[in-house]
Amino acid sequence: MTKGVAIRVEDLFHRYGPRVIFDGLSFTVREGGVFGLLGKNGVGKTTLIKLLMGFLRPVAGTCSVLGEASHDLSPDVKRRIGLVFEGHLAYEYMSIGEAERFFSAWYPKWRRDVFFDLVDRLKLPLTHRIRDMSEGQRSQVVLGLVMAQDPDLLILDDYTMGLDAGYRRLFLDYLVHYAREGSKTVLVTSHVVQDMERLVDDVIFLRAGGDVFQTSLSTFMENFRHFRLPMNGQGSLPKPNGVIHNAEREADGALSVFAFQDHRTVETELRDQGIEPSGLTQIPMTLEDAFIGYTGKY
Repeated sequence: MTKGVAIRVEDLFHRYGPRVIFDGLSFTVREGGVFGLLGKNGVGKTTLIKLLMGFLRPVAGTCSVLGEASHDLSPDVKRRIGLVFEGHLAYEYMSIGEAERFFSAWYPKWRRDVFFDLVDRLKLPLTHRIRDMSEGQRSQVVLGLVMAQDPDLLILDDYTMGLDAGYRRLFLDYLVHYAREGSKTVLVTSHVVQDMERLVDDVIFLRAGGDVFQTSLSTFMENFRHFRLPMNGQGSLPKPNGVIHNAEREADGALSVFAFQDHRTVETELRDQGIEPSGLTQIPMTLEDAFIGYTGKY
């Protein structure tokens, strides 16, 4: 069965006053799979989610979600979308049981078993008020409510807020199982980049101004490389170009070079820029290492 498009963004332009957030941003998210939206603070990840959900209307360009314009989503499509927005829940005056009964009335595919499987781990009575919980406990209730909706599209804007390592791992297991069912689609941002390595199929790197790079995780990790050159802090940094993507000075004075090129090509480029490449070695990377190398430390 041919898969369709869950999210389509075309020539998106958005700004806050004189500050331009996106200028010509375009990408698509196909149905089925987990997509990691990665970028440093301030590049517009949360703004993008607000635009996709219709909380903001773009200045120019288009955003569509499940086939409808994001600023005019129908109630039926909204019921097909599960959203965790910065880990918060609006109805904090409710108890756990009241929240479950309230939300279940809106979603025809409600999975009560999923909600209680996640929330019972809090070991709190159903009468416990959400406002009296810790941040991590509130996040657990939020995640239970969203997963119980059984949405076709799940958007998670930093779901990790306040979660301890054990519950975060449990939720990741749930998320992987959920995403493998049929044509479920997940778009997720997280400050815990190492979670992405075992979760996502594709990565979407967002940089300031709306520069975007999208690829499969496996292709990115295979082709993006980190090289290290001992230099004792001497010499200038190589300039980024078609060969070198990024270069940074390490604390010990060594040079870190990141590139989508092989060892020999990087050696040649360094030499062409007046840097002797003797001692250049390739360093294994985690996704977190690669993320920092791609976007820059600062």
